[in-house]
Amino acid sequence: MNSRALLTWSTAVLAVLLLTACGEEEKQKPYAWQLPPGFPEPFVPADNPMSEEKVALGRYLFYDERLSGNGTMACASCHEQKRAFSDAKVTPSGSTGHAVPRNSPGLANVAYLATYTWANPVLDTLEKQALVPLFAETPLELGMGTRMDEVLQRLREDARYPALFREAFPDEKDPIHEDNVVKALASFQRTMLSGNSPYDRYLQGEATALSSAAKRGMELFFGERAECYHCHSGPHLTNSFRSKDTKLTERDFQNTGLYNVDGLGAYPVNNTGLFEFTNNPRDMGRFRVPPLRNVALTAPYMHDGSIATLEGVLDFYTAGGREVTSGPYVGDGRASPLKNPLVRPFELSAQERADLIAFLESLTDQDFVNDPRLGDPFDG
Repeated sequence: MNSRALLTWSTAVLAVLLLTACGEEEKQKPYAWQLPPGFPEPFVPADNPMSEEKVALGRYLFYDERLSGNGTMACASCHEQKRAFSDAKVTPSGSTGHAVPRNSPGLANVAYLATYTWANPVLDTLEKQALVPLFAETPLELGMGTRMDEVLQRLREDARYPALFREAFPDEKDPIHEDNVVKALASFQRTMLSGNSPYDRYLQGEATALSSAAKRGMELFFGERAECYHCHSGPHLTNSFRSKDTKLTERDFQNTGLYNVDGLGAYPVNNTGLFEFTNNPRDMGRFRVPPLRNVALTAPYMHDGSIATLEGVLDFYTAGGREVTSGPYVGDGRASPLKNPLVRPFELSAQERADLIAFLESLTDQDFVNDPRLGDPFDG
């Protein structure tokens, strides 16, 4: 090889190496989180790194009724943006009418939870959680697993999905499969970040963001008389928390004295909480502490939607639990030997009740529930 040919060959090799390096750099470019002030980076599993393309795909899938076996229900059917991604129902029904025994929780800042669903200690990622509504048959929710091939074929035949899947998973020859559906849905849900409520703005130094009533309610909430903060603590007002740098993941479940059907602390047989998974009698009626951001939008409350209003929640906690006086679940939860001892009777004046409600309402983030990036991409 003469010197000119050698130079040409060397230049070509260098160009290939540079292109390859640029491609690798582009491929490994970190996701640009748009985090509210003070929010840490969420935990993301190593096998599902965030990307704008996955988020875009996941948004379409979240709102697409064709993802259910019979094509009648989407994730958004039980998680409406205007309600902070809850649904205003006591408990939902699945795509085939199956009754789901637990209330649909809101999804604000769901990326930061240590566990998912109301009382399952095993579901510690959004990817694992997505398997439940998609594939579980008892109760059947979306029912994708019962008609898997048909659902995936619907996506393959759609005008937009083949390109969306290729962009989200560029290294796969046939990326339209159930694992990637799960990964994309989880990626979209991690972008449901709420951090611009009046409460947030007050913490960031905007002194007038909270009303005088809300400020008084905040003092009660974080004070030793109401003691709400013992369980509803931290940036998202729940002690279930995990971020990218969390060393010890909190998996906390509490019994609040909602039921006591046998005098020994028993809960209804279809809703026994953590006990369902551990079979430990001490875990009867223990459920994950829900976050309180946007709580004024997510009624009804409790794991079974059995308390209709925030005022009813205050009645419940000031009484130190609930006495059920009629129906199949008669019993005095106030006397349950299994409830958290911090749930005990205390008194509030009418003004203090109004102040606490004002504080809880100050947790509503209107930007979040109106964010077009989280809205239905099929609209318009």
